[in-house]
Amino acid sequence: MKLLHTSDWQIGKVFRFVDDGTMGLLQEARLAAITRLGELALEHGAGHVLVAGDVYDMEALSPRSINQPLERMRKFEKVTWHLMPGNHDPHRPHGLWDQLLRRGVPDNVIVHLSSEPKIFESDGFAVLPAPLQYRRTLQDPTAYMGDAETPDGIIRIGLAHGTVTGFGSEDKDVPNYISPDRPNSAGLAYLALGDWHGQKKISDRVWYSGTHETDAFDVEGGGQALLVEIQSADAAPVVAPLETGHYRWMTFREQINSREEVDALVTTLRGCGDDLNQILVRLFVEGAVSLQDRQYFEEQIVDQVSAAFCYLRVDDARLFPSPSEEDLEQIDRGGFVRTAADVLKQKAEDMSDPEHEIAALALQRLYVEHMKLQTRSQ
Repeated sequence: MKLLHTSDWQIGKVFRFVDDGTMGLLQEARLAAITRLGELALEHGAGHVLVAGDVYDMEALSPRSINQPLERMRKFEKVTWHLMPGNHDPHRPHGLWDQLLRRGVPDNVIVHLSSEPKIFESDGFAVLPAPLQYRRTLQDPTAYMGDAETPDGIIRIGLAHGTVTGFGSEDKDVPNYISPDRPNSAGLAYLALGDWHGQKKISDRVWYSGTHETDAFDVEGGGQALLVEIQSADAAPVVAPLETGHYRWMTFREQINSREEVDALVTTLRGCGDDLNQILVRLFVEGAVSLQDRQYFEEQIVDQVSAAFCYLRVDDARLFPSPSEEDLEQIDRGGFVRTAADVLKQKAEDMSDPEHEIAALALQRLYVEHMKLQTRSQ
């Protein structure tokens, strides 16, 4: 048998760091990736898609947001979709999942709201889900699987949402902790996990699929799903990653000390992909540049190159101004403005002065504002 393993769709997720237009694109991509999952299931002959929790990003969503993923799943009549509450959308009385079931779901969608096996005899397997009732629980939601009975010869597949690592804490104190040894103790051929947004192999029988559409810069291995092929209850599954995401999220860390290095950075950024409009970039820059070169950086990177990407965020907290004499000559040759610039430059260069960073920023601002005035007067 073949199935697709996915998780952490988080439909309705809000991306507060981008403008409304870009956020709409990112939200739509999460829905489009569901269609891609359906297409991949048909392409590879996988009759079931297991969604290991966090179908939705929050419990309070509009009817439209709740129904959007369902309508995309409805189109793939030959594929059975398995949904399960996670920590972002736990199953509470009269909550999101009860509302969803009252309104009705497509015939090819199964919602697992209780911790009990669901048998699919014609396909020869059982799903053992571990839906979350709360955002955080100190009990292993998969613990019941060891005692859960299924017909002889049936392939047992676990479906859960949580963490297998205590990250230095005692495991018993970790919320939503899942034993990575559960396949052995519960006779599972495969344990499909969600919660980590990056794809990760824990063991031959335990995998995190990662989110179907990457949603943060620190996620590694997102934008994928897993094609799982299981020959028998005893055989190790064959697991293969499949690309599902539309957008790529990239981080650059660059040193800049001259105009030539700004030009090199422009080349690097423009060459990082075939379609820059499908890329979100987080750029860290550090170094010391003249005020003219700092203005050049703003023009080339912040104003021009950023327009090629879906989104570009610049962290320039460590890009310090280093004004040259030529910079100061452009500010003024005399008068109180030049006097102020000289004083600020002296303070900025004095590392023992507790206000040297403030002075450097003030000098940069003085230069930028002066250049703006010059541009307007031309």
